[in-house]
Amino acid sequence: MCRNIRTLYNFEPPATEDEIQAAALQFVRKISGFSKPSAANEAAFHAAVDEISGIAERLMGTLTTNAPPKNREAEAQKRIERSKRRFATN
Repeated sequence: MCRNIRTLYNFEPPATEDEIQAAALQFVRKISGFSKPSAANEAAFHAAVDEISGIAERLMGTLTTNAPPKNREAEAQKRIERSKRRFATN
């Protein structure tokens, strides 16, 4: 999975529309290979981002879990710690 796309489900507070849109944008960039589409592909690119955003919102609205919601700050700190370990220089 693309490292820029973060898990958005089961957080308190829930993922915002902007977070879902950003994840959809990263996904479309990854699969299309475009960070910025040409004028000829711009409409298709943005339509794909909008469709994927809608699909992601519907998916998260229908998922269920018994797990307690995750804390955003705690999860962010875990990511920072993993990154430090991963890129530590000896």
